[in-house]
Amino acid sequence: MRFVLRRLGFFAVTLWAAVSLNFLIPRLMPGNPAQVLVAQHPHLNPQALHALLTLLGGNTNQGLLSQYVEYWGHAVTFNFGISLTTAFGDSVRTMVAQRLFWTLGLVGVTTVLAFVLGTFIGLVSAWKRGSWLDSFLPPIFVVTSAFPYFWMALLSIFVFSVTLGWLPSDNAYTTGLVPGLDWHYVGDVLQHAVLPAFTILITAIGGWILTMRNNVITVLADDYVRMARAKGLRPWRIMWHYAGKNAILPNLTGFAMSLGLVVSGAILVEDVFNYPGVGSLMLSAVSDLDYPVMQALFLLITVAVLLSILAADVITAILDPRTREQS
Repeated sequence: MRFVLRRLGFFAVTLWAAVSLNFLIPRLMPGNPAQVLVAQHPHLNPQALHALLTLLGGNTNQGLLSQYVEYWGHAVTFNFGISLTTAFGDSVRTMVAQRLFWTLGLVGVTTVLAFVLGTFIGLVSAWKRGSWLDSFLPPIFVVTSAFPYFWMALLSIFVFSVTLGWLPSDNAYTTGLVPGLDWHYVGDVLQHAVLPAFTILITAIGGWILTMRNNVITVLADDYVRMARAKGLRPWRIMWHYAGKNAILPNLTGFAMSLGLVVSGAILVEDVFNYPGVGSLMLSAVSDLDYPVMQALFLLITVAVLLSILAADVITAILDPRTREQS
């Protein structure tokens, strides 16, 4: 219990610092929303511009302290008003929720799949060290993980979409298709998600394979593994319950951070494939100095990462009681 309370204290302090930085960073950037609105609507007079900024919640003429207090109220309720530059009439909460659905479906599922497959391949490769599996799969995926996201995305589009014509190259579904819970629509969405998912998977799985393989090789030299072999336990039980269970612990924190960053989307991949996720929304918000959208996305990413790390600490403490021991 004391361990959990101590972690919750660290979580609260880190959350306060992160939210404060999220408030300050957009305001330290050059320019302001008024300049963007003037560029987009040059016919507006100063009075109309001031009224529009006040209506949208982007009037930065307030004092910094007043803005900070107001920001905390928005952060608690996740109510950041209306976007300054995109989708007038839609609230920021609605915009983020719509984009988050696509990002979680694509980047979230692919991240979990990359971790599970990478961990399994790394475990088996280390257990069968020197076999054809260990000599073939890890080197290939480690090389592919060094490729930039956008390069692999462009290569996938060229091969599977332009040259072979097997898969679509952009958007989340075919333009003009009415969304609905039917097999035609679901199949079309899955077909459009194949190339971006493949790009993320092929560039992310190599890191998990390499780290898990190295961790397992280190664990196999420990005394408790040797004792399990001396007892005559079955090899698969030693691999899963002795080597795998302890080797995966260092990877949990990294996986938690990756899972938390899922809500930020894969910006380059979504941009190349024109995918309507959170990453493309963040890119446009930063380019247009859209304060409400930036603040909502930064807060969402921060809370997701902190919650993921907190969950990883708790799971690690459950799996490894040594982490709960006091020094």
